[in-house]
Order: sequence, then structure tokens, then C-alpha cells
Amino acid sequence: MKLKKKRLEVIREIINTRKIGCQVELLQPLLDMGIDVTQATLSRDLKQLKIAKVPDSTGRYIYTLPKEEGMGGNVRYTPALDRHPIVGLGGFLSISFSYNLVVIKTSPGYAGSIAYDIDNGNSKEILGTVAGDDTILIILAEGISHEEAYTALSKYVPALRTQ
Repeated sequence: MKLKKKRLEVIREIINTRKIGCQVELLQPLLDMGIDVTQATLSRDLKQLKIAKVPDSTGRYIYTLPKEEGMGGNVRYTPALDRHPIVGLGGFLSISFSYNLVVIKTSPGYAGSIAYDIDNGNSKEILGTVAGDDTILIILAEGISHEEAYTALSKYVPALRTQ
């Protein structure tokens, strides 16, 4: 357990001091420091630390710790839709319902950040999300109507407030 704690601390430090855009870029500094880790373990560590990808000032996506400043204050977590005003919709394209499932279509590259915001919103109506590059699958809690889900999701998808 001691190794894991040290590894997590080192990952936090690397993410806060360097612009890391993918797991391969993160893996090399760990190996250079003598921390032998597999990609699968690294992926679990990133999830445990709740690390997300956000655009930096150049638009390149980099890892950042949630709600913390990284890179000397150059990257700060803000909800995805506040960061990406594509045609005023923040990457949102459409929403569809089927029983207790919701599918949101986004512009490429937006789904993960939007799903991250939804998951971290801890809405009682939403059990969780699965995100790809441009699609989010949302699983609703038992008995939640589509109207209730729409209202809950509008907190995270401002474009839904205007439709």
C-alpha cells in the first residue's frame, strides 16, 4: 500500500508541474523515477485521483486534478460547457431518451468533459455516465421521468435551458 500512496503523490506532482496530454507522457516520468507501473494501473490511478482532461491556453487537452490549480495557475477546473462555447452550445448537439437511458451527442472531444461534470454533480436522478469522444450514455435512477432528467441535466448542459 505504501508504494501506491507514493505513486499517487508522484502522479499528482507531475500533473501539477507539467503539461501531460496522455498516459504515455505520464508513464515515462514515472519510469524515470523508478516507479514501475503498467498502463492499466496508471489508468486506475487517474480515475482514483479524479483526474480529468481540460484544454490549456493553447487548446491542447492536458490532465488536471479536479478543482485545483495546476501549472502555476494556468489551468483551473471549470465546467466543460463554460470552457467550450461552440456556437453558444458548449459542444452540445442533441439529446434523446429511451426508458431510463439518455444519449447526448456532442461535438468531437466534448463528451468526456461534459460527462465528468454530470458525474461530479451528484444528482439523485443520475446513476452515472459512460462517455466516448462525441457521445454520452446516461443511466437514470429508477422511476425518474424524462422531464425530471431533462431538468437535472440542464444544470450541466446550458443549451438544454433554452430548448
